[in-house]
Amino acid sequence: MGNAQSDTLQPVSSPEEQIIEDYLQSIEAEGDFDFNTIFEELEYFRDNPLDLNGANEGDLQALKLLSDIQILDLINYRRQAGDLISVYELQAIPSFDLLTIRRILPFVAVGGGLDDYQTSLGKMLAQGKNELYLRWFRILEEQQGYTPLGEGQTGSRYLGDPNQFYMRYKHSYSNRLSYGFTAEKDRGEEFFKGSNPYGFDFYSAHLFLKDYSKRIKAIALGDYAVSFGQGLILFSGFGAGKSSAVMNIKRTARTLRPYTSVNEANFQRGAAATIGLSDQLELTALASLRNRGANLLEADTTDLEEAELRQATSLDLAGLHRTPNEIARENAIQQLTLGGQLKWNHSLGHIALNTLYENLNADLTQFRPAPFNQFDFTGNTLFNVSLDYSFIFQNFNFFGETARSANGAMATTNGLLMGLDRRVDLALLVRHFPRDYQALNAIPFAETQGGQNETGVYLGIEARPHPNWRLSAYFDTWRHPWLRFNIDAPSTGYEYRARLTYFRKRDFEAFLEVRDERKAQNVDKIEGNNDAIVERQVFQTRLHLAKKVAPSLELRSRIDVGFTDNEINERQEGFAIYQDVLFKPRGFPLSFTARYALFDTDGFQTRFYSFENNLLYTYGIPSYFNRGSRYYINLRYRGIRNLTLEARIAQTFWKNQDTFGSGNEAINGQTRTTVGAQIKYQF
Repeated sequence: MGNAQSDTLQPVSSPEEQIIEDYLQSIEAEGDFDFNTIFEELEYFRDNPLDLNGANEGDLQALKLLSDIQILDLINYRRQAGDLISVYELQAIPSFDLLTIRRILPFVAVGGGLDDYQTSLGKMLAQGKNELYLRWFRILEEQQGYTPLGEGQTGSRYLGDPNQFYMRYKHSYSNRLSYGFTAEKDRGEEFFKGSNPYGFDFYSAHLFLKDYSKRIKAIALGDYAVSFGQGLILFSGFGAGKSSAVMNIKRTARTLRPYTSVNEANFQRGAAATIGLSDQLELTALASLRNRGANLLEADTTDLEEAELRQATSLDLAGLHRTPNEIARENAIQQLTLGGQLKWNHSLGHIALNTLYENLNADLTQFRPAPFNQFDFTGNTLFNVSLDYSFIFQNFNFFGETARSANGAMATTNGLLMGLDRRVDLALLVRHFPRDYQALNAIPFAETQGGQNETGVYLGIEARPHPNWRLSAYFDTWRHPWLRFNIDAPSTGYEYRARLTYFRKRDFEAFLEVRDERKAQNVDKIEGNNDAIVERQVFQTRLHLAKKVAPSLELRSRIDVGFTDNEINERQEGFAIYQDVLFKPRGFPLSFTARYALFDTDGFQTRFYSFENNLLYTYGIPSYFNRGSRYYINLRYRGIRNLTLEARIAQTFWKNQDTFGSGNEAINGQTRTTVGAQIKYQF
């Protein structure tokens, strides 16, 4: 969830908003994202505050509001000084500044009983909280994909209408049991006809039980998410990378979690369980069988035996089924996943052995073999094993994972979080992923995704020289020993980011940030047949101001300035500026958030990503580029018991362009307008 959309206005964007914004900027992605599963436990903690004295490391990580060094300091403080007497005692813990304490106050408490292990399953199924979400989005302007093919035109068109529908039901009892289903139809997909005669294009359902007894730690049926270690062999969900939260470099997701998102690729379907073998030893086992979208190669032979050998050039990650070609890829192959984790827990940390077996009923192969992809996985069977650990020693937290793929390649990532002083924290991470390391679902902390062909070192520091000031910075350097897509030679790169934040009591916060990234890229040469390999520099600076001018009114202002440059192409420059208004009158059911933005850049290479408030549990991250403006307005009405009604309109205008997008997404005009609405019903 996003705190910007909660009942309490925050004095600046919440940490999770900033992490999502930074993450999408790093991977150069934009759009609307369903990240409800990342922060939905905050909704539970708002109604049932987490007991800081009884919370373990996993509970504190579930808050998503504390850095790993803060969790380390809290655990050490409790061990040395005993239980906290009041939440305000957090000020005595070295890394807890006033800004952090203020952010977690709505979700934590000191004291309070633990969940009763004796609660029957029948009671948890019958009682609890129910939520139903119905959501709708669409683009108002006509896009090329919804127009008929003209005479002489080739290609395909979307078979469905431009509406996007989403439905989600969830029952939860405390944070121990949940069951429900999720359904989605993307824009352009058919609905109750054609390839989707039963309605939505994607359905997901789950039943999840957590901490049922001291031995039954977790049971997952249906769709669920699995994360092992630091993500070298399997990591599901949101894996944040480099961000302004410079200390958050450690993967901390629970091993098993219920799956309620609409990502159609990164989840498991079947059954899994975590069983406590003793007070310190636990075993997790999982089995999954699900259909996957894939690009299949047609057998070019009349030999029946050869024709039965199916080959796929890639697995589909987008989950879009709008055209005949996309529909042909839907559910093309089956993926069997078997895995397990044997984990030894201690009050000071853990060590775990992880195994994963993947089998596809088609051979993955390269459609166009090239030097850069010759070490990618091919075949239909893959086995990975890894050892991960995390241990606390005084003010140091050592963590890491080392993994081996079936071809013998070894990948490793190891980190250290240090509380050097009550005002200074340090983070260090070293990673080495060989060019031939292979894993289908690896999402470790890295510059690139996939855990392959990268060696790097990350150093982060956070200093709190004054109660009202915070300085956070990191430097990351990496090397790709082998070629990469669109980079025709081994390459190196580095990036640094620094942010200075000032906050005053509850009503004002400001930060100034500088980010500079330099890495190799292919650039077309004017003469000759080969591309040039040059260093590309992306430099951006950001000034952000947030002022709570009244209990119900907050203003946020931002300006981004930057450039992109290399030694061959012309330098591209630009800026973006926006003003936000967040208004939530007390005692009145109607509230709104709004933004107006202006931007002027030389092109797409100089773009600025900005987090947008959206409908509840959805996040918009557009990129501002070209010359134009953008606005959005979100309205929320809570005047009916147990019912929340929301509506949104957003429009981008490009002054220097006559069209938006390309291909089937193209709009013949200077504006793109999106509208949406959502109903949330609790019972």
